[in-house]
Amino acid sequence: MRLYDYLPSANGYKVRTLLAQLGLAYELVPVDIFAGESHTADFHAKNPDGRIPVLEPEPGRFLAESNAILLFLAEGTRLMPDDRFARAQVHQWMFFEQNAVEPNLGTARYWLLTGRQSPQSEVLRNRVQNTERALSALERHLGSRTFLVDERYTVADLCLFAYTHLAPDAGVDLTPYPSVTAWLERVRAQPGFLGPVPPYSANARVG
Repeated sequence: MRLYDYLPSANGYKVRTLLAQLGLAYELVPVDIFAGESHTADFHAKNPDGRIPVLEPEPGRFLAESNAILLFLAEGTRLMPDDRFARAQVHQWMFFEQNAVEPNLGTARYWLLTGRQSPQSEVLRNRVQNTERALSALERHLGSRTFLVDERYTVADLCLFAYTHLAPDAGVDLTPYPSVTAWLERVRAQPGFLGPVPPYSANARVG
Protein backbone atom coordinates (compact mmCIF):
# COMPACT_ATOMS: atom_id res chain seq x y z
CA MET A 1 0.00 0.00 0.00
CA ARG A 2 1.29 3.44 -0.94
CA LEU A 3 0.26 6.91 0.17
CA TYR A 4 1.12 9.86 -2.06
CA ASP A 5 1.19 12.85 0.27
CA TYR A 6 2.57 16.26 1.20
CA LEU A 7 3.31 16.01 4.92
CA PRO A 8 2.21 19.53 5.97
CA SER A 9 -1.29 18.84 4.61
CA ALA A 10 -3.90 18.31 7.32
CA ASN A 11 -5.89 16.22 4.83
CA GLY A 12 -2.92 13.89 4.52
CA TYR A 13 -2.43 14.00 8.29
CA LYS A 14 -5.90 12.47 8.73
CA VAL A 15 -4.98 9.52 6.56
CA ARG A 16 -1.54 8.96 8.10
CA THR A 17 -3.07 9.04 11.58
CA LEU A 18 -5.71 6.48 10.68
CA LEU A 19 -3.11 4.20 9.10
CA ALA A 20 -1.09 4.43 12.33
CA GLN A 21 -4.11 3.80 14.55
CA LEU A 22 -5.09 0.74 12.54
CA GLY A 23 -1.51 -0.55 12.48
CA LEU A 24 -1.43 -0.68 8.68
CA ALA A 25 1.94 -0.72 6.91
CA TYR A 26 2.39 1.53 3.89
CA GLU A 27 5.00 3.24 1.77
CA LEU A 28 4.95 7.04 1.92
CA VAL A 29 5.60 8.69 -1.45
CA PRO A 30 6.30 12.41 -0.85
CA VAL A 31 4.74 14.81 -3.36
CA ASP A 32 5.98 18.41 -3.42
CA ILE A 33 2.78 20.17 -4.44
CA PHE A 34 4.52 23.56 -4.54
CA ALA A 35 7.07 22.25 -7.03
CA GLY A 36 4.29 21.12 -9.37
CA GLU A 37 4.71 17.40 -8.65
CA SER A 38 0.95 16.86 -8.31
CA HIS A 39 0.30 18.30 -11.77
CA THR A 40 2.35 15.97 -13.92
CA ALA A 41 0.83 13.53 -16.39
CA ASP A 42 1.91 10.67 -14.14
CA PHE A 43 0.17 12.12 -11.08
CA HIS A 44 -2.95 13.08 -13.04
CA ALA A 45 -3.25 9.42 -13.97
CA LYS A 46 -3.60 8.73 -10.23
CA ASN A 47 -5.88 11.71 -9.47
CA PRO A 48 -7.17 13.81 -12.37
CA ASP A 49 -7.78 16.67 -9.93
CA GLY A 50 -4.06 16.86 -9.12
CA ARG A 51 -4.41 16.92 -5.34
CA ILE A 52 -3.05 14.91 -2.46
CA PRO A 53 -3.47 12.63 -0.64
CA VAL A 54 -3.89 9.65 -2.94
CA LEU A 55 -3.95 6.09 -1.64
CA GLU A 56 -2.81 3.16 -3.77
CA PRO A 57 -4.15 0.19 -1.76
CA GLU A 58 -2.94 -2.23 -4.39
CA PRO A 59 -0.88 -1.74 -7.56
CA GLY A 60 -2.70 0.30 -10.17
CA ARG A 61 -5.77 1.19 -8.06
CA PHE A 62 -5.95 4.75 -6.77
CA LEU A 63 -8.29 6.52 -4.38
CA ALA A 64 -8.29 10.30 -3.89
CA GLU A 65 -10.14 12.68 -1.51
CA SER A 66 -9.04 12.34 2.10
CA ASN A 67 -12.46 11.51 3.52
CA ALA A 68 -13.10 8.85 0.88
CA ILE A 69 -9.77 7.31 1.88
CA LEU A 70 -10.74 7.45 5.56
CA LEU A 71 -14.03 5.70 4.88
CA PHE A 72 -12.30 3.03 2.80
CA LEU A 73 -9.71 2.32 5.50
CA ALA A 74 -12.18 2.44 8.40
CA GLU A 75 -14.59 -0.03 6.79
CA GLY A 76 -14.98 -3.07 9.03
CA THR A 77 -12.84 -1.66 11.84
CA ARG A 78 -13.60 -0.44 15.37
CA LEU A 79 -13.65 3.14 14.07
CA MET A 80 -16.79 2.61 11.98
CA PRO A 81 -20.09 1.70 13.72
CA ASP A 82 -22.03 -1.34 12.59
CA ASP A 83 -25.39 0.36 13.13
CA ARG A 84 -26.71 1.87 9.89
CA PHE A 85 -27.92 5.14 11.43
CA ALA A 86 -24.70 5.66 13.39
CA ARG A 87 -22.74 5.08 10.20
CA ALA A 88 -24.83 7.73 8.47
CA GLN A 89 -24.03 10.12 11.32
CA VAL A 90 -20.32 9.45 10.81
CA HIS A 91 -20.81 10.39 7.16
CA GLN A 92 -22.79 13.47 8.20
CA TRP A 93 -19.94 14.87 10.26
CA MET A 94 -17.36 14.03 7.62
CA PHE A 95 -19.44 15.89 5.02
CA PHE A 96 -19.72 18.79 7.48
CA GLU A 97 -15.94 18.83 7.77
CA GLN A 98 -15.46 19.17 4.02
CA ASN A 99 -18.29 21.69 3.65
CA ALA A 100 -17.85 23.98 6.67
CA VAL A 101 -14.45 23.38 8.27
CA GLU A 102 -11.78 22.51 5.69
CA PRO A 103 -12.63 25.23 3.12
CA ASN A 104 -12.77 27.93 5.80
CA LEU A 105 -10.37 27.06 8.60
CA GLY A 106 -8.00 25.21 6.28
CA THR A 107 -7.92 28.01 3.74
CA ALA A 108 -7.48 30.75 6.35
CA ARG A 109 -4.62 28.83 7.93
CA TYR A 110 -2.97 28.25 4.56
CA TRP A 111 -3.25 31.91 3.58
CA LEU A 112 -1.80 33.14 6.87
CA LEU A 113 1.06 30.65 7.18
CA THR A 114 2.18 31.10 3.58
CA GLY A 115 1.73 34.87 3.37
CA ARG A 116 -1.01 34.76 0.77
CA GLN A 117 -3.37 37.06 2.68
CA SER A 118 -2.92 39.80 5.26
CA PRO A 119 -4.54 39.15 8.67
CA GLN A 120 -6.54 42.32 8.03
CA SER A 121 -7.91 41.32 4.61
CA GLU A 122 -11.68 41.15 4.20
CA VAL A 123 -11.57 37.81 2.41
CA LEU A 124 -9.62 36.28 5.30
CA ARG A 125 -12.00 37.74 7.88
CA ASN A 126 -14.87 36.11 6.00
CA ARG A 127 -13.19 32.69 6.22
CA VAL A 128 -12.53 33.22 9.93
CA GLN A 129 -16.17 34.13 10.56
CA ASN A 130 -17.29 30.99 8.75
CA THR A 131 -14.82 28.98 10.83
CA GLU A 132 -16.27 30.42 14.03
CA ARG A 133 -19.76 29.51 12.81
CA ALA A 134 -18.63 25.91 12.25
CA LEU A 135 -16.95 25.77 15.65
CA SER A 136 -20.16 27.02 17.27
CA ALA A 137 -22.04 24.13 15.68
CA LEU A 138 -19.46 21.69 17.02
CA GLU A 139 -19.67 23.31 20.45
CA ARG A 140 -23.45 22.89 20.55
CA HIS A 141 -23.18 19.24 19.55
CA LEU A 142 -20.33 18.35 21.91
CA GLY A 143 -21.78 20.17 24.91
CA SER A 144 -23.47 16.96 26.07
CA ARG A 145 -21.36 14.37 24.27
CA THR A 146 -17.98 12.70 24.66
CA PHE A 147 -17.44 12.09 20.94
CA LEU A 148 -19.31 13.04 17.78
CA VAL A 149 -21.23 9.81 17.22
CA ASP A 150 -22.60 7.11 19.50
CA GLU A 151 -20.47 8.12 22.51
CA ARG A 152 -17.39 6.43 21.04
CA TYR A 153 -14.32 7.46 19.10
CA THR A 154 -14.92 7.02 15.36
CA VAL A 155 -13.29 8.07 12.13
CA ALA A 156 -15.54 11.15 12.23
CA ASP A 157 -13.66 12.42 15.29
CA LEU A 158 -10.32 11.94 13.59
CA CYS A 159 -11.63 13.67 10.48
CA LEU A 160 -12.81 16.78 12.36
CA PHE A 161 -9.78 16.87 14.64
CA ALA A 162 -7.31 17.31 11.79
CA TYR A 163 -8.23 20.91 11.00
CA THR A 164 -10.07 21.91 14.19
CA HIS A 165 -7.00 21.57 16.42
CA LEU A 166 -5.15 23.91 14.05
CA ALA A 167 -7.65 26.76 14.50
CA PRO A 168 -5.11 29.03 16.28
CA ASP A 169 -2.95 28.91 13.13
CA ALA A 170 -5.89 30.53 11.33
CA GLY A 171 -6.17 33.25 13.93
CA VAL A 172 -9.14 31.63 15.67
CA ASP A 173 -9.16 31.51 19.48
CA LEU A 174 -10.54 28.22 20.84
CA THR A 175 -11.22 29.65 24.32
CA PRO A 176 -14.92 30.36 23.57
CA TYR A 177 -15.40 26.69 22.71
CA PRO A 178 -14.70 24.73 25.92
CA SER A 179 -16.56 21.59 24.82
CA VAL A 180 -14.61 21.53 21.56
CA THR A 181 -11.35 22.04 23.45
CA ALA A 182 -12.11 19.17 25.85
CA TRP A 183 -13.08 16.94 22.90
CA LEU A 184 -9.80 17.76 21.14
CA GLU A 185 -7.92 16.48 24.19
CA ARG A 186 -9.94 13.27 24.24
CA VAL A 187 -9.21 12.69 20.57
CA ARG A 188 -5.52 13.51 20.99
CA ALA A 189 -5.31 10.93 23.79
CA GLN A 190 -6.37 8.04 21.52
CA PRO A 191 -3.74 5.32 21.03
CA GLY A 192 -1.54 5.66 17.97
CA PHE A 193 -2.07 9.36 17.49
CA LEU A 194 0.62 11.18 15.52
CA GLY A 195 2.53 14.23 16.66
CA PRO A 196 2.10 17.75 15.28
CA VAL A 197 1.35 18.47 11.64
CA PRO A 198 4.70 19.38 10.02
CA PRO A 199 5.16 23.05 8.99
CA TYR A 200 4.82 24.18 5.41
CA SER A 201 7.95 23.82 3.31
CA ALA A 202 9.86 26.99 2.43
CA ASN A 203 8.67 26.93 -1.18
CA ALA A 204 5.05 27.26 -0.01
CA ARG A 205 5.61 30.81 1.17
CA VAL A 206 5.24 33.98 -0.86
CA GLY A 207 6.33 37.56 -0.23
